[in-house]
Amino acid sequence: MLLVVSMHWNAAIAAEAIVGRASVIDGDTIEVRGERIRLHGVDAPESWQTCEDGDGGTYRCGKAAAMALDQFLAASRPTRCEFVERDRYGRFVGICFRADGREVNRWLVESGNAVDWARYSGGRYAAAQATAQSKGVGLWQGEFQLPCEARAEHAGREPSC
Repeated sequence: MLLVVSMHWNAAIAAEAIVGRASVIDGDTIEVRGERIRLHGVDAPESWQTCEDGDGGTYRCGKAAAMALDQFLAASRPTRCEFVERDRYGRFVGICFRADGREVNRWLVESGNAVDWARYSGGRYAAAQATAQSKGVGLWQGEFQLPCEARAEHAGREPSC
C-alpha cells in the first residue's frame, strides 16, 4: 500500500509546475524553490567553454550565455517550469516560462545562447536555431564547438550527442 501511495504522490509532484524566482546555475540550468531544473531540449555552452567572436577573438560563451539568461529571467518574474522528466542525475527537466509567457528554452536558442538539442527536443527548436544562425547572433557570430562535444572532450571521452 505504501508503494502505491508513494508512486501516486511522486506522479502528482511531477505533473505540477514549479513557480518562483529563478537563480541561474549555468546557461541551461536554473534553480527555483530549491529545485535544480535542466532546461529541456536545449544545450548551452559550459561556463569554462570559449567560442570565437567572428572578429578573430574569443570569449567565454558559456559565461555569456548564463549572464544573458539571468538578464532575460530578471525582466519578467516569476518563472514557471513544467515538468518533462527527471534526467540521469535526478534533476527536474522542464520547459520554463517567464511571467509574461515567453518560453525560456526557445529564447535561449533564438538568441543564440544555446543550440537545439534535437536528440531530446525532437527538433522543437530547429526553426529558432535557424533564425539565430541566419542572424549571426550569440554562438552563431563565429565558430564554436557544440556544448555536448566540448563536455565530452573536456572529460576525455567520445561525444555521444
